[in-house]
Formats: sequence, structure tokens, C-alpha cells
Amino acid sequence: KAGNIDLLFHGDSITDWWVQGDANKQMYDKYFGGIRTANFAIAGDTTQGVLWGLHNGEGQGFQPKAIMLMIGTNNMGASAAPEVAEGIGAVVLEMRGDFPDAKILLLAIFPRATPGDPIRDKIAETNRIISKLDDQRHVFYMDIGSKFLDENGAFLPDAFRGDNLHPQAKGYDIWGEAVQAQLAKLLK
Repeated sequence: KAGNIDLLFHGDSITDWWVQGDANKQMYDKYFGGIRTANFAIAGDTTQGVLWGLHNGEGQGFQPKAIMLMIGTNNMGASAAPEVAEGIGAVVLEMRGDFPDAKILLLAIFPRATPGDPIRDKIAETNRIISKLDDQRHVFYMDIGSKFLDENGAFLPDAFRGDNLHPQAKGYDIWGEAVQAQLAKLLK
């Protein structure tokens, strides 16, 4: 509520854990240490959870210049891709109303599991749908998922935890490098 935030992070554990442990925190500081940030991501959150927070006063009192949003992986088990995409669209719409001057960097849901797992197809379908939210004015879609994978679709060594879902320091380094130029533009 005090304000003074330029960049808002929002999402689930994947975003929340930027600051979990010293190695991840070093990556956070490397890419965002010079930016006034707030991280509202909550481990285990869904599109419904993010909407609930926004509807109940989360973020009131400040106007970030930019938002980095990735949400939806925790909706994958119970919902079809179009439903997950609809939830992400609702979050983006709510953020546009709550933070009308903010530029939203909407990240594609990161790959998870192993090559051939059907959840990868559901994530890809969801990402195709949400990519249409990109208007190059207020919402800027970016898919960096392939940067975490080798030519066979497996996660790069040490980029993700053994759960094939959560990045570790190397994955956060890849993520930070991939978004830093775009975020610098959106923060101007």
C-alpha cells in the first residue's frame, strides 16, 4: 500500500520462488536488484486465486509501470486449455482495470513434465490461445519456454528441479536473461 513499486511480479510458485534460497535470490538480484519490485506470487495459486486477491484489494495503493505475469499451470489438472486461457484472460482484464497505466508482460506457461506427457500439449494449446491477448499496447505476450529445453524437449541440466516444474537458479538465470530487455522497454 505504500506504493513506490515499478515492477509487479504475479503468479504461482514458479514466480514466488525467485527469492527462495540464496542461489535463486542471487538471480533475482542480478536481474531485478536495481528495480523497485513487489512479488505477489503465491505458491500453489491458480487463476481463481489471483483474481480473488485482486478483487480483495491486492495492489491497491500503487500503480506499477510494468507487471510480469505467469499463471495457469496449477489449473492444468482440472480444466481444459480454453478454460485455463479464459481464467488467464480474466486476470489480465482485472489487472488492466486495477493498473491501467501498467504494461503487462504476459508469459506463456512454462513447459512441465517430460516430453510426450499430454500436459505439454494442454499447455501449448493454452499458450496459443493466450498469445492472442497481446495487443502491443498494454499486453505483451512472450513465450520463453523453449529456452529451458534441449533439442529433444527435455529440461536443460540443472535448470529445473527434479519435479520438472520448478526452476532452480540456472532456470531463473535463463528466465531473467530472456525477459530483461523487454522489461526495460516496458518500464520506460
